[in-house]
Parts: sequence; C-alpha cells; structure tokens
Amino acid sequence: MGVSILELWTAAGWFARGIIIVLAVMSLISLTVAAAKWWRFRKSMRETRKFTPEFARFLQEEQLEQAIQVAEKQKVSHVARVLGEALVEIKPLLRDRSTVTSADINSAERAVDRQMLILQAELKRGMGILATVGSTAPFVGLLGTTMGIVNSFTGMAESGSGGLAAVSAGIAEALITTAFGLLVAIPAVWFYNYFQTKMENLTVEMTYTSKELIDFLIKQVGSEFGRSIFTKEFKAQSAAQSGHIT
Repeated sequence: MGVSILELWTAAGWFARGIIIVLAVMSLISLTVAAAKWWRFRKSMRETRKFTPEFARFLQEEQLEQAIQVAEKQKVSHVARVLGEALVEIKPLLRDRSTVTSADINSAERAVDRQMLILQAELKRGMGILATVGSTAPFVGLLGTTMGIVNSFTGMAESGSGGLAAVSAGIAEALITTAFGLLVAIPAVWFYNYFQTKMENLTVEMTYTSKELIDFLIKQVGSEFGRSIFTKEFKAQSAAQSGHIT
C-alpha cells in the first residue's frame, strides 16, 4: 500500500500542517544559503586559478607595481585580496627599496592578518543557518510527531475504540513530520560539513601564499634588514662573546 503525501496533508491537523510549513521554510532557507555559498566558493577558486600564474610571473620578474595592479583588479579571489592588502601597505615605499624597514614588513603582515580575518568572517556567513537547520529540524519534526500521537490517543479515548485501525491513521500522520524533519536536516548537515572543509582549504591557501609573499619581500627589499640584519647581529654577538671568553 503506497503512501500518498496529498492524502496525509489533507488528513493532517492544523498543528501538523504548521510543522510541515515551518520545515519547508527551513529547507528553502538552507538550500538557498548552500547554493549561494557554493557559487561564492566556486567563483573564488576559479578567479584564483586565473590570478595566481600572472601574479607569480610579475613577482619573478620583480615587477611589483604590475603585481599590485593585478591584485587590486581582482575583487573575488581570496588569495588576491590577501596579497593585495600586503602589497598596498608598502606600495608608497617600493620606489625606493632602501627606505623599507622591518617595521614596514611587520605592517604588511598585520594587514594580511586583518584581511584574513575579514575574509574568514565572509566565508563563515551563512554557516550558522546550516548548522541550526541541521540540528533543529529533526526536533521540529519530532514535536509534530509527539503532538500527533497525543491527538491520536486522545481521539481513541473519546471514541472508546482501542483497535489498531483507530489509531493507525493518526500515527502515520504524526510520523510524517519526523520523516520530513530528517529530509530537511540531512542535506543541511552535508552542506555544513562540505563548506567547513572548503573553508579550511581556502584558509590554508591564504596563509601559505601570504607567508610566501612576506618572505619574498624580505629577500627583495634590501640587504640591510630582514634576515641579513639578523645574521649580522648574530655574528656580531658571537664575535663579542668569543672575545670575552678569550
């Protein structure tokens, strides 16, 4: 014997219908959020694949002005936005590299950190909705089931009939809300886990590329700061210590 959704809806009480409507709204919201986030991630990764080779080529050719222009034009790629913030921070100093200090590099690093926080907040937008739908939809359906069973037993008590036929229709009506709640919750949980993994991957990409850029700037801006100055200071301290010992 097949189950007719239309017949169950027709036979359902006002409370069960309200639960189904609430679950339908929750499902529509979660699917809309999932579709928007999927498109956002897809577009960001696609633009990053276009941006990265061109940006790397300009860095290898030491054309930092062109690299900055490429990063500033790209407003979708997560990597471009992070690297662009670091380069813009020291852009006024690029004409005369001897004026760039370790404090400027630290400022660029802080700019990267700020931009990463902003991007992570943007990427997390909507995740709370998916988590809420995934965790609460089964309970909303269970609420409808509980009230449906209560109504079934109440009707059985009023009619004085205790047979299975007297309560089977009411129980079937009650259980449909739980089934619908699970149908709403399962995709929401899947989408949440999927986008959570995507966010972690994008965060790794942003962190790795930003560290590579900072290392590149330290190596390229001059020999009087960055790693070389630390090496000189270490050698000077070593020489001083060896002089004290002798």
